[in-house]
Amino acid sequence: MPATIPETATPPLSVLMRDGSVIEHREAESSDFMATMLDGRVNAAGYTAYLGALRPVYAALEEVGRELADHPVAGRIVDSRLDRLPALEADLQYWTARAGHAPVEAPSPAVVAYAERLFETRNDPALYVAHHYTRYLGDLSGGQAIGRILGRTYEIERGGPGLTFYEFPLIEKPKPYKDGYRARLDALPLASEDQQRVVEEVRLAFALNGAVFSELTDRLDEYTA
Repeated sequence: MPATIPETATPPLSVLMRDGSVIEHREAESSDFMATMLDGRVNAAGYTAYLGALRPVYAALEEVGRELADHPVAGRIVDSRLDRLPALEADLQYWTARAGHAPVEAPSPAVVAYAERLFETRNDPALYVAHHYTRYLGDLSGGQAIGRILGRTYEIERGGPGLTFYEFPLIEKPKPYKDGYRARLDALPLASEDQQRVVEEVRLAFALNGAVFSELTDRLDEYTA
């Protein structure tokens, strides 16, 4: 009697999202602008420009999140404790003053494309999940390293003015929160084809981030300390 070959279990959604976007994630975070910032060599004007680029992104992300808060899929991960926009705007005021000038007035093409895609997900909430995951889990993970680097570079204490974007005062410990977040992702009622669409959207989210970083890289000579 031939041996029974066991069926291969499908990995949980959080693993599919992580493993399915490794290349795009690596490409985005290895941009020259991000590498320079992680090396502590981006000046106040550069960091102001970075925050200015992120502002329309978080404005769109959080506006759509409020709209989808009661949705049976996206609503399971929406959490106002993650909201970044108020802290981002406060930090932007600080860095604008420190740099001596405001960031570029009009959003760049890459920022506009990113925000427009976020607004489009209000009509396809499963795809909103991909963007929520990409930004907020990034803020709770690699974003914490960026905050520490900026603190050392500019001699700002943790949670001090200009770095409140990296503080989550309503989340006691990031690690347990991230574990619970991934568990909520894995429990989302999504068919396998929708899970694959979410994975593809995570790839797109990293590509959209990468395009923003590429635009910042184009002006890196101005933004290097």
